[in-house]
Amino acid sequence: MTTLSEVIQEIKKDGRVCPEPGKWHELWEMLPNKKRKGSGWEPPLPLILAAWNDTPIISKKIRMREHIQWAEKHGILDDVYQFLKNLKHNEWYYGA
Repeated sequence: MTTLSEVIQEIKKDGRVCPEPGKWHELWEMLPNKKRKGSGWEPPLPLILAAWNDTPIISKKIRMREHIQWAEKHGILDDVYQFLKNLKHNEWYYGA
């Protein structure tokens, strides 16, 4: 059974921030029990499309962690971990 700590370490490996937009959207689609909340979503959408270029790295890291925590809360952390481990180098966004 995968732990939250293992998944966080996988995300941070080699300066990773989050998956590139297409893959991040795929990850978000995996998350169960998504629902509309006001004008947004729970869990919140990945910071892609128009938000991608204007969002600081720290915000991307925080949002990614929210998605991982959602996966843990809803019992799919192992699936998300395997998805992340199978991403190629160029399918990750890197930053400080």
